Amino acid sequence: MAGYIEDRWLKKRPDKQTGKRERTARYGKGQRYRVRGIPGVLDRSFDTSEDAKQWLATAKTDTKRGEFVDPRDGEISLTDYIVEHWWPSRTDEPSTADPMRSRIWNHIIPILGDTPLRDIDASALRSFTAALLGRVESTTAEVIWGHLSSILTSAVDDQRLLRNPIKAHRSVKPPRRTEKKAKAWTHPIVEAVRSHLQDRYRFAVDLGLGLGLRQGEAFGLGEEDFDFKAGVVHVRRQLRWDVKGRPYFCLPKGGKTREVPMSPNLAARAHDHFRRFPPTPCTLPWRNPEPPTNALEARQRKPVTVQLVLTTSHANRIYYRTWNDRSWKPALAAAGLIEAVGEKVRRDGGRIRRSPIYAAPREDMFHVLRHTYASVQLEAGESIVSLSKWLGHSTPKVTLDHYAHFMPGAGHRGQDAMDAWLEQDQLRIIPKNSPAAELIKNVTSNLQVKGLIASGASMNVKYKETARGGLAVNIIEC
Repeated sequence: MAGYIEDRWLKKRPDKQTGKRERTARYGKGQRYRVRGIPGVLDRSFDTSEDAKQWLATAKTDTKRGEFVDPRDGEISLTDYIVEHWWPSRTDEPSTADPMRSRIWNHIIPILGDTPLRDIDASALRSFTAALLGRVESTTAEVIWGHLSSILTSAVDDQRLLRNPIKAHRSVKPPRRTEKKAKAWTHPIVEAVRSHLQDRYRFAVDLGLGLGLRQGEAFGLGEEDFDFKAGVVHVRRQLRWDVKGRPYFCLPKGGKTREVPMSPNLAARAHDHFRRFPPTPCTLPWRNPEPPTNALEARQRKPVTVQLVLTTSHANRIYYRTWNDRSWKPALAAAGLIEAVGEKVRRDGGRIRRSPIYAAPREDMFHVLRHTYASVQLEAGESIVSLSKWLGHSTPKVTLDHYAHFMPGAGHRGQDAMDAWLEQDQLRIIPKNSPAAELIKNVTSNLQVKGLIASGASMNVKYKETARGGLAVNIIEC
C-alpha cells in the first residue's frame, strides 16, 4: 500500500563518513513529519511521528474502503460551500429555485453560514434550530431544515464530510410543523365572497371550488382546456412569476397534468363567462423566463400561446399579488371574514389616495376553495383514489393526510361497532349438545322456564340456532 512518512528536519540518507543523518534547512521550523504518497490524498504534516503514523494508517484504510475524507476539505465555511459549489450546480426551475434561494439566503446563511462544514455538530444544529424557530413558523422551519439537510448530504457526496451530521446525531430533532386541519368554507361564505368580487373574477371562484384548482392553475387555464363534450377540464399548466416579476407558464405542481370532471352547472357558468369575457391570447415562455443561452434552452423555453379564460380588465394575465391585495382580500373584508389592519397613503399627482391594508390568514386565501372542493367530494362519498387523481396528489396517502377529517362518519363507525360489542343484552352462545339447549328447545318464547334457577324466578327467553350448530340465547327478563 502506498504512503510513507517523511522527516522534514533530517536528510533521508545518513552521511557516509559519520553515519548520521544531517539536518535540513527546515530543521526546527514548522511541523517535522509529513505523510506523503497516498493516491488522491494531499500531503499532511504533524508535530510527532506517532500522530503521523496514526493518520497514515487511518488514511490508508479509509482510502482502500473508498471512505476517506480529508478533514481539510471540511474547513470551508457553509456559506462558501453553498455559494461556490452547491448552488451553482442546481438546475431547479424558477418556481422551485426562487423560494428555495430566499429561504437559504435569509435564514440558513445568516444563522449558520460562518461555521466550517466540519464544525457543524449536534450542538451547532440544536442552536440553529432554536434560532430558526425564533424567526419563522414551524411549517417554514421544517422546509428550511430540509434544505440544510440537502446541502450537507451534497457535502458528503463531495467528500467534504464523512457523514451528514443531521442524520448522524440522534439528539438532533428536526423542527416539526404544527398539524393543522385543512379548512373548508360553507356554501354561504363562498357565495358571499364570490358576490363581492368584480364580475369578471367570479369565475375564478367557480374554478377553485368546482375543479379544486390551485390559484396558478386557475390563472393559467385556457379555453382549449375545456372539453365540454367529454365533460372534463384538462389541467396542463400554471401561470407563475419569478422573483423579478416576469411571468411564464410551466407544468402544474409536481409536474402532474390531470383531467378533472366538470359538472353541468360549471359547464354552463363557463359558457356564460366566455360569452361575457372572451378569452384573451397570451404568449409566455415555457418553464423559465430567462433568455435562452443555447439551442437546447431555446427549445425548452419556447413560448406558448394560451387563450386565457381569466384576465384583467386590460386583457392582461393576472399578477397574483395584485389580485390578492386588490380583489380577493377586499372581498373577504366585505364578506366579514377579515378587517383592515392599516391604511396605505400615496400621492397621485396632486391627489392623495388612501387604500386599506388587509392581513388575511393563509387559510382564507384562494387555496381554501381547493379544500372546500375536497370536502364536498368526500362528504358525497367519493373515492379517495379518484379525488387524489383529480387534485393532482402524488399518492392517495397525501389526500388522506390532508382531508381524512372531511370523510363522513370518520371516527364514529369504529365507536359504534365497539358499542355493539359492549351491549349489555348480548346473545349468549350455548353449545348444541348442552342440557340447557335441549331444555330450551322444548319451550316456546314468552313461557316461564322453571327449574333452571333454584329460586324459581321466571325468564323470558329467545333463542335461535347459530351457524356452528349452537344456540344463541338472549335472556330478556329475569
